[in-house]
Amino acid sequence: MKIGLHIADFTYPAGPAGLADDLTRIVVAAEEAGFARVSVMDHVWQIPAVGPVHHDMLEAYTTLGFIAARTSTVELLAWVSAVTYRHPGMLAKLVSTLDVLSKGRAWLGIGAAWNGEEAAGLGLPFPPLGERFERLDETLRICRQMWSGSEAPFEGRHYTLGRTLNAPQPLRRPPILIGGGGERRTLRLVARHAQACNLFAGTDLAHKLDVLRGHCATEGRDYDDIEKTVLVQLDPGDRGEHIDALRAQLEGFAALGFAEAHCWLPRMWQTERLALLGRELVPAAAALH
Repeated sequence: MKIGLHIADFTYPAGPAGLADDLTRIVVAAEEAGFARVSVMDHVWQIPAVGPVHHDMLEAYTTLGFIAARTSTVELLAWVSAVTYRHPGMLAKLVSTLDVLSKGRAWLGIGAAWNGEEAAGLGLPFPPLGERFERLDETLRICRQMWSGSEAPFEGRHYTLGRTLNAPQPLRRPPILIGGGGERRTLRLVARHAQACNLFAGTDLAHKLDVLRGHCATEGRDYDDIEKTVLVQLDPGDRGEHIDALRAQLEGFAALGFAEAHCWLPRMWQTERLALLGRELVPAAAALH
């Protein structure tokens, strides 16, 4: 099992003036600790589950480019891109650019979007849920076409592209991760398009995986070809007092078939907490199958 780092909070003690340095320390420490991936949220306002709405929030793809320049091995993605915030042709180009400049480390993390308040606040498109899922399906088809080398036009219900030229192509075809556990639409799109899914840690994980297994059977997809990831808080405690409990939690995820625990933790600007996870948890997770 791999451990990834999700950066959801950019409000640090040094404030905006120190944010570039703090973020650099965090991602370098995560890479040195053995984290496999680093992600950032695709929000423009802070979300209630993390902090007050007026707390600092950075734009995702600008931030990923910054992180790419300061790391060399961690894979990089938005967790997850809001489908309606960018035109799909531009989104495919953004991920392609990130992949080339990171030397092949980009993923496309994407979902149907949910934060209507921030979208309304900044005037971003936010159609009804059913339409957002239709746009998500078309966006995934467009990205896959643009990364295939095809320059053919694309004609969909919501998007029309006259020529899907994408030069340079990514160094590797970016894997697609779809976030969310919606049983009727989200997990069906995972079976149809994605290399990975992401679920929130909870008591229904086994059920969600069974639903995904059913969609894979319907879509003619090998369930084992899809990487299962789980988003979870991994707080080691100030002195590592929670490490044993976290190991047991990871063992439970591995038993269900999860290949990555993508974690967020409080006060990650205190990079000794990342180093502690690197010493105590990353090797233990790697030994799980």
